[in-house]
Amino acid sequence: MAVSTMTAEPATTRLWSRLLLLGPAFVAAIAYVDPGNVAANLTAGASFGYLLVWVLVAANGMAVLIQYQSAKLGLATGMSLPEILGQRLGTRRRRAYWVQAEIVAGATDMAEVIGGAVALNLLFGLPLLTGGVIIGLASMLLLTLQSHRSQKSFEFAILTLLGVIAVGFVSGLFVAPPDAGGALAGLVPRFEGTDTVLLAASMLGATVMPHAIYLHSALARDRHGFSEDPAVRTRLIRTTRVDVAGALLLAGVVNIAMLLLAASSLRGVEGTDTIAGAHAAVTSALGPVIGVVFAVGLLASGLASTSVGCYAGATIMGGLLKVRIPLLARRTVTLIPALAVLGAGIEPTLALVLSQVLLSFGIPFALIPLIRLTGSRKVMGVHADSKPLRIAGWTSATLIVGLNCVLIFLTVVGQG
Repeated sequence: MAVSTMTAEPATTRLWSRLLLLGPAFVAAIAYVDPGNVAANLTAGASFGYLLVWVLVAANGMAVLIQYQSAKLGLATGMSLPEILGQRLGTRRRRAYWVQAEIVAGATDMAEVIGGAVALNLLFGLPLLTGGVIIGLASMLLLTLQSHRSQKSFEFAILTLLGVIAVGFVSGLFVAPPDAGGALAGLVPRFEGTDTVLLAASMLGATVMPHAIYLHSALARDRHGFSEDPAVRTRLIRTTRVDVAGALLLAGVVNIAMLLLAASSLRGVEGTDTIAGAHAAVTSALGPVIGVVFAVGLLASGLASTSVGCYAGATIMGGLLKVRIPLLARRTVTLIPALAVLGAGIEPTLALVLSQVLLSFGIPFALIPLIRLTGSRKVMGVHADSKPLRIAGWTSATLIVGLNCVLIFLTVVGQG
């Protein structure tokens, strides 16, 4: 990996070698197109049209910055964010911090299993509980790739599913293009009552997901290892910028496509406040082929995201509790809450939206320590964040915490 040899390589060889370094960000990006995103984005588009497009654009911009900082932390220190926090916190604080992180990871996993179960119900008419079990078992098969230390194979499988997700949720726009004027108007930040703030928090929680913040530092470190050579670390960090930008651009396009599709095709249609209702409306308006493609995209989203979520939970537990359990054992345990929700007959779309609101409240606990660490020269050395990057990071954190405070206030006083 000596840098001196790089200048002697042909340009095509250098390009190919850099392409081979891409991948971790695309795994993390699955967190940005999971079933929680589908529920939040479809609900926002069907209920309020293009009003909240600006939330997705802003959230995706924040996500690019945050995921780059997380990956950079892993590459510059050779440690994941949970591992660094586990070293710095005392025993009681470390355990308390793990509890909130575990709640966030549990909410994530529940949403993803529920989403996959809904997709199987739409495609094959399977009961939701049965579908949840199938999604859990299928995710175990996918996790065996990571368990056997074949991260590139795991990344390839996830990237394939990401492609299916993109096709599933973008294809409808070619059949029913959105109103350009309405979409542009949706870029102007504004709310229309408590419900729109609740949805914005849900969309934010579904886009800037806490478990992805914890995870990406481990993904980058595990993929590339830690080099004592600052020049090598610099080259990897530069490549990571491309990795993150490409992955989050794709995720952002998919998210915005969901909202635009709902705004253009589902606005005012009865029953579109649920995924099943939205699927029925999409099928009715755009044809059965688009309906099937939509459901397949949702299935791929649930399967991929629940595997990545389980991996993130294991990373959190290993770093904060310093306890490592096999991924498949953890998958079995974390499947229980999702199956309980499905078995209890709770409306799955409502459960998905509320889970994303919970994620939104967990963001500061992951984001604030990340910004402090990546801005520290003592921790990062020459790779510490520049002043503009620190300002952007703290601005993002302030906006996220502020939105959550507004949500609490409006919910408590009950103002519409």
